[in-house]
Amino acid sequence: MNALLGGVETGGTWCACVLGTGPDQLVAETRFHTGPPRETVALIAEFFSDHERPAAIGIAGFGPLDLDPDSPTWGHVTATTKPAWSDFPLASAVGTALGLPVAIDTDVGAAALAEHRWGAGRGAGTVCYVTVGTGIGAGLVIDGRPHHGLVHPEAGHVRIAHDSERDPFAGVCPFHGDCWEGLASGPALAARWGTDPARLPDDHPAWALEARYLALGLLAIVSIVSPERVIVGGGLLARAGLLAAVRGQMRELAAGYPATPMLARRIDEYVREPALGRRAGVLGALALAQSAPA
Repeated sequence: MNALLGGVETGGTWCACVLGTGPDQLVAETRFHTGPPRETVALIAEFFSDHERPAAIGIAGFGPLDLDPDSPTWGHVTATTKPAWSDFPLASAVGTALGLPVAIDTDVGAAALAEHRWGAGRGAGTVCYVTVGTGIGAGLVIDGRPHHGLVHPEAGHVRIAHDSERDPFAGVCPFHGDCWEGLASGPALAARWGTDPARLPDDHPAWALEARYLALGLLAIVSIVSPERVIVGGGLLARAGLLAAVRGQMRELAAGYPATPMLARRIDEYVREPALGRRAGVLGALALAQSAPA
Protein backbone atom coordinates (compact mmCIF):
# COMPACT_ATOMS: atom_id res chain seq x y z
CA MET A 1 0.00 0.00 0.00
CA ASN A 2 1.25 3.54 -0.76
CA ALA A 3 2.01 5.95 2.08
CA LEU A 4 -1.09 7.19 3.81
CA LEU A 5 -2.22 10.73 3.07
CA GLY A 6 -4.62 13.07 4.81
CA GLY A 7 -7.44 15.06 3.25
CA VAL A 8 -9.33 17.94 4.86
CA GLU A 9 -12.31 19.82 3.46
CA THR A 10 -13.27 22.99 5.30
CA GLY A 11 -16.74 23.73 4.02
CA GLY A 12 -18.84 26.67 5.05
CA THR A 13 -21.05 24.39 7.17
CA TRP A 14 -19.22 21.07 7.48
CA CYS A 15 -15.60 20.03 7.82
CA ALA A 16 -14.56 16.54 6.64
CA CYS A 17 -11.31 14.63 7.20
CA VAL A 18 -10.11 11.39 5.61
CA LEU A 19 -7.01 9.22 5.90
CA GLY A 20 -6.04 6.88 3.09
CA THR A 21 -4.82 6.75 -0.49
CA GLY A 22 -8.02 6.97 -2.52
CA PRO A 23 -11.80 6.57 -2.42
CA ASP A 24 -11.58 2.79 -2.09
CA GLN A 25 -8.64 2.79 0.32
CA LEU A 26 -9.78 4.91 3.27
CA VAL A 27 -8.53 3.98 6.73
CA ALA A 28 -10.61 6.52 8.64
CA GLU A 29 -12.93 9.46 8.06
CA THR A 30 -15.00 11.93 10.07
CA ARG A 31 -17.27 14.92 9.58
CA PHE A 32 -18.14 17.75 11.98
CA HIS A 33 -19.60 21.25 11.89
CA THR A 34 -17.23 24.01 10.82
CA GLY A 35 -16.78 26.28 13.80
CA PRO A 36 -14.38 29.14 14.56
CA PRO A 37 -11.05 28.62 12.80
CA ARG A 38 -8.84 27.71 15.77
CA GLU A 39 -11.44 25.27 17.12
CA THR A 40 -11.80 23.70 13.70
CA VAL A 41 -8.04 23.26 13.29
CA ALA A 42 -7.88 21.67 16.77
CA LEU A 43 -10.53 19.11 15.76
CA ILE A 44 -8.65 18.39 12.53
CA ALA A 45 -5.44 17.79 14.49
CA GLU A 46 -7.27 15.59 17.00
CA PHE A 47 -8.62 13.35 14.21
CA PHE A 48 -5.20 12.75 12.66
CA SER A 49 -3.46 12.30 16.03
CA ASP A 50 -5.78 9.35 16.73
CA HIS A 51 -4.57 7.45 13.64
CA GLU A 52 -1.42 6.47 11.80
CA ARG A 53 0.55 9.54 10.79
CA PRO A 54 0.08 10.52 7.12
CA ALA A 55 2.93 11.67 4.88
CA ALA A 56 1.19 14.94 3.94
CA ILE A 57 -2.11 16.81 4.15
CA GLY A 58 -4.25 18.25 1.37
CA ILE A 59 -6.81 20.95 2.14
CA ALA A 60 -9.90 21.78 0.11
CA GLY A 61 -11.03 25.09 1.56
CA PHE A 62 -14.02 27.35 1.12
CA GLY A 63 -12.84 30.55 -0.45
CA PRO A 64 -11.76 32.90 -1.47
CA LEU A 65 -8.19 31.71 -0.87
CA ASP A 66 -4.78 33.14 -1.63
CA LEU A 67 -3.20 30.42 -3.77
CA ASP A 68 -0.25 32.40 -5.11
CA PRO A 69 2.81 30.39 -3.98
CA ASP A 70 4.92 33.56 -3.98
CA SER A 71 2.51 35.52 -1.80
CA PRO A 72 3.30 36.14 1.89
CA THR A 73 -0.33 35.22 2.60
CA TRP A 74 -0.36 31.97 0.58
CA GLY A 75 -2.88 29.56 2.05
CA HIS A 76 -4.90 32.26 3.80
CA VAL A 77 -8.66 32.58 3.60
CA THR A 78 -9.14 36.12 2.32
CA ALA A 79 -12.27 38.31 2.61
CA THR A 80 -15.20 36.05 3.46
CA THR A 81 -18.61 36.36 5.10
CA LYS A 82 -17.82 33.35 7.33
CA PRO A 83 -17.37 34.86 10.84
CA ALA A 84 -13.74 35.00 12.10
CA TRP A 85 -12.32 33.26 9.02
CA SER A 86 -11.22 36.35 7.02
CA ASP A 87 -7.42 36.51 6.76
CA PHE A 88 -7.04 33.22 8.62
CA PRO A 89 -3.80 31.35 7.68
CA LEU A 90 -5.52 28.02 7.06
CA ALA A 91 -2.67 26.14 5.36
CA SER A 92 0.02 27.14 7.86
CA ALA A 93 -2.27 26.59 10.85
CA VAL A 94 -3.03 23.01 9.81
CA GLY A 95 0.57 22.34 8.81
CA THR A 96 1.91 23.65 12.11
CA ALA A 97 -0.67 21.77 14.19
CA LEU A 98 0.26 18.48 12.53
CA GLY A 99 3.90 19.09 11.69
CA LEU A 100 3.27 17.98 8.12
CA PRO A 101 3.65 19.42 4.60
CA VAL A 102 0.44 20.87 3.21
CA ALA A 103 -1.11 21.48 -0.22
CA ILE A 104 -4.24 23.63 -0.56
CA ASP A 105 -6.84 24.53 -3.17
CA THR A 106 -10.45 25.68 -3.25
CA ASP A 107 -13.13 23.15 -2.39
CA VAL A 108 -14.49 23.20 -5.93
CA GLY A 109 -11.00 22.98 -7.42
CA ALA A 110 -10.32 19.92 -5.28
CA ALA A 111 -13.66 18.42 -6.25
CA ALA A 112 -12.74 18.87 -9.92
CA LEU A 113 -9.46 17.07 -9.28
CA ALA A 114 -11.18 14.16 -7.55
CA GLU A 115 -13.78 13.78 -10.29
CA HIS A 116 -11.01 13.91 -12.90
CA ARG A 117 -9.00 11.21 -11.13
CA TRP A 118 -11.68 8.89 -9.79
CA GLY A 119 -15.10 10.03 -10.95
CA ALA A 120 -17.13 11.42 -13.83
CA GLY A 121 -14.10 13.13 -15.40
CA ARG A 122 -11.91 10.05 -15.77
CA GLY A 123 -10.27 9.83 -19.18
CA ALA A 124 -10.74 13.52 -20.03
CA GLY A 125 -7.72 15.79 -20.35
CA THR A 126 -9.62 18.93 -19.35
CA VAL A 127 -12.44 18.89 -16.83
CA CYS A 128 -14.59 21.72 -15.50
CA TYR A 129 -16.56 21.06 -12.32
CA VAL A 130 -19.34 23.52 -11.51
CA THR A 131 -21.24 23.58 -8.25
CA VAL A 132 -24.54 25.44 -7.83
CA GLY A 133 -25.88 26.04 -4.36
CA THR A 134 -25.33 28.86 -1.88
CA GLY A 135 -23.01 30.28 -4.55
CA ILE A 136 -21.78 29.21 -7.96
CA GLY A 137 -18.21 28.02 -8.20
CA ALA A 138 -16.07 26.27 -10.78
CA GLY A 139 -12.87 24.28 -10.70
CA LEU A 140 -10.80 23.59 -13.79
CA VAL A 141 -8.36 20.68 -14.16
CA ILE A 142 -5.96 20.68 -17.10
CA ASP A 143 -3.56 17.77 -17.65
CA GLY A 144 -4.25 16.45 -14.18
CA ARG A 145 -3.61 19.71 -12.30
CA PRO A 146 -5.99 22.37 -10.94
CA HIS A 147 -5.63 25.51 -13.05
CA HIS A 148 -5.10 28.99 -11.64
CA GLY A 149 -4.17 32.27 -13.21
CA LEU A 150 -4.33 35.72 -11.67
CA VAL A 151 -6.55 34.17 -8.97
CA HIS A 152 -8.53 30.94 -8.86
CA PRO A 153 -11.47 30.70 -11.30
CA GLU A 154 -14.44 32.87 -10.30
CA ALA A 155 -16.99 31.58 -12.79
CA GLY A 156 -19.89 32.55 -10.56
CA HIS A 157 -19.22 36.20 -11.34
CA VAL A 158 -19.37 35.86 -15.11
CA ARG A 159 -21.88 38.31 -16.57
CA ILE A 160 -24.59 36.42 -18.47
CA ALA A 161 -27.46 37.64 -20.60
CA HIS A 162 -30.21 39.02 -18.33
CA ASP A 163 -33.57 39.68 -19.95
CA SER A 164 -34.91 42.26 -17.51
CA GLU A 165 -38.37 42.25 -19.13
CA ARG A 166 -38.81 38.53 -18.54
CA ASP A 167 -36.97 38.65 -15.22
CA PRO A 168 -36.86 42.11 -13.57
CA PHE A 169 -35.03 40.67 -10.55
CA ALA A 170 -31.93 42.78 -9.83
CA GLY A 171 -29.78 39.91 -8.50
CA VAL A 172 -28.25 39.26 -5.10
CA CYS A 173 -24.50 39.56 -5.69
CA PRO A 174 -23.19 42.35 -3.42
CA PHE A 175 -20.53 43.18 -6.00
CA HIS A 176 -22.25 42.79 -9.38
CA GLY A 177 -25.97 42.39 -8.77
CA ASP A 178 -27.01 40.27 -11.73
CA CYS A 179 -23.90 38.21 -12.45
CA TRP A 180 -24.36 34.43 -12.86
CA GLU A 181 -24.30 33.79 -9.11
CA GLY A 182 -26.46 36.84 -8.49
CA LEU A 183 -29.17 35.44 -10.75
CA ALA A 184 -28.95 31.66 -10.40
CA SER A 185 -27.61 30.71 -6.94
CA GLY A 186 -29.83 29.33 -4.19
CA PRO A 187 -30.09 32.71 -2.43
CA ALA A 188 -31.05 34.31 -5.76
CA LEU A 189 -33.95 31.88 -6.20
CA ALA A 190 -35.06 32.40 -2.61
CA ALA A 191 -35.00 36.20 -2.96
CA ARG A 192 -36.68 36.24 -6.37
CA TRP A 193 -39.53 33.91 -5.44
CA GLY A 194 -39.82 34.69 -1.71
CA THR A 195 -39.35 31.14 -0.44
CA ASP A 196 -36.83 28.35 0.01
CA PRO A 197 -36.25 26.88 -3.49
CA ALA A 198 -36.83 23.39 -2.05
CA ARG A 199 -40.49 24.39 -1.55
CA LEU A 200 -41.06 25.34 -5.17
CA PRO A 201 -42.97 22.64 -7.10
CA ASP A 202 -41.36 21.02 -10.12
CA ASP A 203 -43.70 22.85 -12.54
CA HIS A 204 -42.94 26.30 -11.08
CA PRO A 205 -41.59 28.78 -13.66
CA ALA A 206 -38.52 29.22 -11.45
CA TRP A 207 -36.99 26.02 -12.81
CA ALA A 208 -37.28 26.90 -16.51
CA LEU A 209 -35.63 30.25 -15.78
CA GLU A 210 -32.95 28.56 -13.68
CA ALA A 211 -32.21 26.07 -16.46
CA ARG A 212 -31.81 28.98 -18.89
CA TYR A 213 -29.40 30.85 -16.66
CA LEU A 214 -27.34 27.75 -15.88
CA ALA A 215 -27.13 26.91 -19.57
CA LEU A 216 -25.94 30.45 -20.40
CA GLY A 217 -23.19 30.28 -17.81
CA LEU A 218 -22.05 26.80 -18.80
CA LEU A 219 -21.92 27.77 -22.47
CA ALA A 220 -19.75 30.77 -21.58
CA ILE A 221 -17.30 28.39 -19.91
CA VAL A 222 -17.45 25.95 -22.83
CA SER A 223 -16.86 28.73 -25.35
CA ILE A 224 -13.77 30.07 -23.55
CA VAL A 225 -12.17 27.01 -21.95
CA SER A 226 -13.47 24.23 -24.23
CA PRO A 227 -13.25 21.52 -21.54
CA GLU A 228 -13.52 17.90 -22.63
CA ARG A 229 -15.98 17.17 -19.81
CA VAL A 230 -18.34 19.35 -17.78
CA ILE A 231 -19.55 18.10 -14.40
CA VAL A 232 -22.37 19.93 -12.64
CA GLY A 233 -23.30 19.39 -9.00
CA GLY A 234 -24.36 21.22 -5.86
CA GLY A 235 -27.55 21.42 -3.85
CA LEU A 236 -29.77 22.96 -6.51
CA LEU A 237 -28.93 20.23 -9.02
CA ALA A 238 -30.64 17.72 -6.73
CA ARG A 239 -33.91 19.03 -8.20
CA ALA A 240 -35.33 16.25 -10.39
CA GLY A 241 -35.20 17.11 -14.07
CA LEU A 242 -33.13 20.29 -13.72
CA LEU A 243 -29.93 18.94 -15.28
CA ALA A 244 -31.91 17.49 -18.20
CA ALA A 245 -33.52 20.91 -18.72
CA VAL A 246 -30.09 22.58 -18.59
CA ARG A 247 -28.78 20.21 -21.28
CA GLY A 248 -31.79 20.98 -23.45
CA GLN A 249 -31.23 24.73 -23.07
CA MET A 250 -27.54 24.32 -23.90
CA ARG A 251 -28.41 22.51 -27.13
CA GLU A 252 -30.87 25.25 -28.07
CA LEU A 253 -28.59 28.16 -27.21
CA ALA A 254 -25.53 26.62 -28.91
CA ALA A 255 -27.59 26.54 -32.13
CA GLY A 256 -25.20 24.10 -33.80
CA TYR A 257 -22.03 26.08 -33.11
CA PRO A 258 -19.47 24.90 -32.34
CA ALA A 259 -20.33 21.93 -34.53
CA THR A 260 -19.65 19.10 -32.12
CA PRO A 261 -21.89 16.18 -31.18
CA MET A 262 -21.01 16.88 -27.53
CA LEU A 263 -23.30 19.92 -27.65
CA ALA A 264 -25.96 18.05 -29.59
CA ARG A 265 -26.84 14.35 -29.58
CA ARG A 266 -24.09 13.41 -27.08
CA ILE A 267 -24.67 16.18 -24.56
CA ASP A 268 -25.69 13.66 -21.88
CA GLU A 269 -22.13 12.28 -22.08
CA TYR A 270 -20.60 15.73 -22.04
CA VAL A 271 -22.51 17.44 -19.21
CA ARG A 272 -22.58 14.97 -16.35
CA GLU A 273 -23.54 14.59 -12.73
CA PRO A 274 -20.71 14.09 -10.21
CA ALA A 275 -19.82 10.48 -9.51
CA LEU A 276 -18.35 11.07 -6.03
CA GLY A 277 -21.24 12.97 -4.47
CA ARG A 278 -20.58 15.06 -1.38
CA ARG A 279 -17.20 13.36 -0.86
CA ALA A 280 -15.68 14.91 -3.98
CA GLY A 281 -14.14 17.83 -2.07
CA VAL A 282 -12.42 15.83 0.66
CA LEU A 283 -11.27 13.17 -1.80
CA GLY A 284 -9.83 15.97 -3.91
CA ALA A 285 -7.96 17.12 -0.81
CA LEU A 286 -6.50 13.61 -0.57
CA ALA A 287 -5.36 13.92 -4.19
CA LEU A 288 -3.85 17.35 -3.44
CA ALA A 289 -1.77 15.82 -0.64
CA GLN A 290 0.18 13.89 -3.27
CA SER A 291 1.60 17.19 -4.51
CA ALA A 292 2.47 18.63 -1.09
CA PRO A 293 6.12 19.72 -0.81
CA ALA A 294 8.36 17.25 0.98
